[in-house]
Amino acid sequence: MTDADTAVSAPMRSAINWFEIPVRDLDRAQRFYEALLGRPLRREPMGPSMTLAVFSYDEPGTGGALMAGPEVAPPSREGSIVYLDASPSLDAALERAHTLGATLLCPKIVLPGDMGAFAHIEDTEGNRVGLHAA
Repeated sequence: MTDADTAVSAPMRSAINWFEIPVRDLDRAQRFYEALLGRPLRREPMGPSMTLAVFSYDEPGTGGALMAGPEVAPPSREGSIVYLDASPSLDAALERAHTLGATLLCPKIVLPGDMGAFAHIEDTEGNRVGLHAA
C-alpha cells in the first residue's frame, strides 16, 4: 500500500484544518476581529518576515490566523470564503461589524432546519468573510 492509498483511506475529521486571512495592517485587522468576535487573537512570528494573529481554537480543531508580511497576497473579495463562528448571536456580530466599519456584502440568510444563519462582510482590509451562528 502506498502513502497515497493510506491518505485516501484515512478518515477525514474535517475538510479544513487551517486558514489564513491576508491583511495589510495587522494591528488594525487584529483590533477589528477581536472586537467583532469578542475573543483575543495571539501574535506569532511566521518565518523571518511574516506575522500571524491566531484565532483561538480547541485542539484538535480547525485553526486559523490573520497573516501579514511582504510575501502575503493582497486582501480580496474574490476567491474562497472563510466562515467565522459569530456565536452566540449573528445579529449582534453584524451590528458590531457595522460599528467597526465593515461593509455588509450579503445580508443575513437563515438556513433550513437548525443549521443557523450566515452573512458576508467586507473587513477593514478588503476581504470577504462569512459569519455564521447556529
